Amino acid sequence: MTRGNQRELARQKNQKKQNEQNKKKGQQAKDSNKGLTLEQRKQRDADLMRQKQMKAQNKENNSSAT
Repeated sequence: MTRGNQRELARQKNQKKQNEQNKKKGQQAKDSNKGLTLEQRKQRDADLMRQKQMKAQNKENNSSAT
């Protein structure tokens, strides 16, 4: 049964190593940002925030209107 335990420990160690490597990646290397310039990322994020703010504002207006 020790082999099963060793495999599990090796999997955990490898997962921890992968997580550490992902943390060290720059913003450009992350999956959601691949192929985007800094300006494009800023624009995308700004658009998402505007949508989020409008949704919250609409929700607030609907709840105060009733």
